[in-house]
Formats: sequence, C-alpha cells, structure tokens
Amino acid sequence: MNLISLAKKVFDLEMDALRTVQKQLDSSFEQTIEVLERTILANRKIVITGVGKSGHIGKKIAATLTSTGAPSVVLDAVNAFHGDLGMVNKGDAVIALSYSGETEEILRLIPHLKRIATSLVSITGNENSTLAKNSDLILNVRVSREACPLNLAPTSSTTAMLVLGDAIAMVLLEKRGFKKEDFARFHPGGTLGRNLLLKVGDIMRPLPQIVVLEAEAKVKEALKLWNIKRAGAVVVVNSEGKVIGIFTHGDFVRHYELNPKIGEVSLGNVMTKNPVTVRVDKLAVEVLNVFEHNKIEDLIVVDEAYKVVGLIDSQDLAIHRLL
Repeated sequence: MNLISLAKKVFDLEMDALRTVQKQLDSSFEQTIEVLERTILANRKIVITGVGKSGHIGKKIAATLTSTGAPSVVLDAVNAFHGDLGMVNKGDAVIALSYSGETEEILRLIPHLKRIATSLVSITGNENSTLAKNSDLILNVRVSREACPLNLAPTSSTTAMLVLGDAIAMVLLEKRGFKKEDFARFHPGGTLGRNLLLKVGDIMRPLPQIVVLEAEAKVKEALKLWNIKRAGAVVVVNSEGKVIGIFTHGDFVRHYELNPKIGEVSLGNVMTKNPVTVRVDKLAVEVLNVFEHNKIEDLIVVDEAYKVVGLIDSQDLAIHRLL
C-alpha cells in the first residue's frame, strides 16, 4: 500500500471538487454579496449556522468574515431553541450550511427565521432540498463524490463549503474597499497589525534620550553626553534646530586612530553631512528598508520642518519585533 499515493488521491479528488463548484458559481453568488453588503451597511450582522462538520466549517467562515470587517456570529442550531435564537435580529442575514439540505435542526429553524424577516442564504449540495426551496438564495456546492474511499465522510463537500466561504469573505472585502489598514485594526496583536499600526514616532528614542548638539560643540561634549544618556550617536543641528549632520561612536573610533586629540575638535569638522533621516509620521516598518538600503546603525527622525524629534538605533528594531 503506497500511502503517499493515497494521500495524493485525496488532494486530486478535493481539487476536482473545487473546480466543479467553481463552475457552478452563478448570479446567486453576486446577489449574496449584495445582500451581505447591505446587511453590514445597515449595521446588522451575518449569522452562520450548521450542524456537525458543516457547523465546524461555519465557525471558520464566521471568523474570517468578522476578521475582515463583516460582523458575524455562529448560531448553534440545537441551542437556538433554548434561547440562542435571541441573537438573530430583524435585518440580519443568515447563512445556513447543510450539504443534504435536509438537516433536521436547520429545517426547524426556517419558520422562526422567516418570522424574524431575515435574509436566508443556503450553502447546500442539493438545490431541490427543503432548505434550498425555503431560502432566498442558494449557493450550490454539489460535488461528484467525497474524498473518503467509502464516499461517506464529509471531505470534498466540506472543503467546497470552506473555500466558498473564503470566496464570499474575500469578494465582500474587495467590494467594500477593505484595506490593509482596516485589517490591521482587527489584528493589532499580529505581525501585520503591528507593521501597519506602528508609526516611527512609536518606536523612536525621544529627544530627552538622545544627544543633540550644534556644529560648534566639541567632540568631548558629545562623549560626555553619550555616557550620560547611553547613546551611540549625536545629532548635529544648526541654530534653527534643523539637522545638518550626525556623528556616531563608529566615527569617533575611526577619527581617534588618526587624531588622539579629537575630543577638542568641533563636531562640524568630523560629522557626516546630510545624514539619512525619516519622517516621524511614517510607518515604522518602512525603517527596515532605510536601514538595509543605507547600511547604517542610527537613523534620525525629523518632523515636517526637518527638525530632529528622535532617533532610532538599529537595535531598537528587535525590541519592537520589526526584524
């Protein structure tokens, strides 16, 4: 028995099933998107219900919809008759999952959902089922067979439901103009949220923690302040506070080898002119490219007037998990 071959056969059967369901997409899908969009714009929610394996798929669909800005809840078809039906309100849209379309618990819900005057969309493999006949819209997920060798365990059919649910969520997302920034608001703890919500101002070392001196100041003044503030660079500014240069610990070491009395030299004579800077209002993730492209260790943060407001040390990136 070749186990790898058997596994590949499952993949083939499920991919074939997905292609079949893809071809079955029709105007009902477009109308479903319209219904769901109207539901969200009316500040109502999407209710997903199903039993067994379909119920598990429904939970995933609801989670995907919610995470992309389409408020969704899961209605347990069994507990619905013991109080949970109260979560369904007028104006909500209900998506019911049942491959056979004859799931008893789902069918029992239909009269109550109709009485609440909700929109009912069915995801089913049987367009002639009781569920389908009582639905406003039908999304057909009929497959020729399950990936189960006995053709019994829900496999291809549940995969089809899952992918169709993803298609609904993604098309709805695009139609509503949902952007990366919107996604980040719902995922503030994830990498994407962190990258899109953090600004340069959130990760920089503020003015009180960095060394800022004018060009006339001596290198020894910078060394003293470095020790006090534990900084590795001094930002050099003109009389108006605008950035004109930077002098780093690396610069000091290189110059010291040539002139041991560098402490008495003015910063203006040894600084790196026209240093690389970044605006305080930029996305924090953008500094990664700046550091990598310019091969620097310290990045000066400026405001719109090109006045220094902070500094980012390359070591700070790891602290904020931006590496």
